[in-house]
Amino acid sequence: MTSTKEIKKKLEKVFDKKQAIVLSEVISDAYSDLVKTSDFNELKGIVRELAEAQKRTEIKVEELAEAQKRTEIRVEELAEAQKRTEIRVEELAEAQKRTEIRVEELAEAQKTTEKRLDSLTIKVEELAVSVTTLTNDVNVLTENVNILAKGLDETRGEVGGLARSISYAFENEVYRMLPDLLKKKYPITMHEKIIRTEIGNKEVNIFGKADQNGKEVFVVGEAKLRLDERRVKKREEPDVFEELEDKVKAVIEEYGDVEIVRVLISHYATKGFLEQAKKKGIIVIQSFEW
Repeated sequence: MTSTKEIKKKLEKVFDKKQAIVLSEVISDAYSDLVKTSDFNELKGIVRELAEAQKRTEIKVEELAEAQKRTEIRVEELAEAQKRTEIRVEELAEAQKRTEIRVEELAEAQKTTEKRLDSLTIKVEELAVSVTTLTNDVNVLTENVNILAKGLDETRGEVGGLARSISYAFENEVYRMLPDLLKKKYPITMHEKIIRTEIGNKEVNIFGKADQNGKEVFVVGEAKLRLDERRVKKREEPDVFEELEDKVKAVIEEYGDVEIVRVLISHYATKGFLEQAKKKGIIVIQSFEW
């Protein structure tokens, strides 16, 4: 029979000391009371189950220990996150302070802007009054300008009528004086009276058939109060040479390939104009010549 001490030692290998003592006493009592073999076997099964349960308990304890470690790690991580959160909160608090300072600055700026706006509003109102006054003045000025414009139109009409009268008077004088002058100064003898006529939708101021050195010619010309090439360059008046050529073309289209004597009559012609006319073979006669 195994002694209680031996049983205890064996049990201590599996169970903790207190459990081994209790179990060894139970086993000893069982032996002392001459338990049956079947009861002993049952007791051995119980012991085995207890041993298995103990192992599972130890495993569970280890798992709990691991879980505890993970929990501690997670707690540390949360603690670090909390520190970062606190730092971020402090940063946000500083930013909030700066924002509040900026808002105060903007509020002061707004006050300044409102003061300037009030001042500007007053100036705009003053300007509106000035504009109203100016508008009234402009209206009065416009009325005066309209009156002047009307008077100017009337003056232009009168001047235009006067200019036409002078031109017609000058042309009439040309019709009287030109034949003798052409005959004396140029070997041109008029066969008929010089007239103003329309040929090919062109108004020809001076037109007539003549004889030059025994050859029949057509005298075609224009009468202008003043002949100045500078005014033509400045486009202040039409090109007299071009106008004369247009009328020469009309005469040729009407009468065929005839000899044309080009004549320009004026009260005054500039030296530059006389030089250009000479190059083009155009006779220029000024009123002082008759």
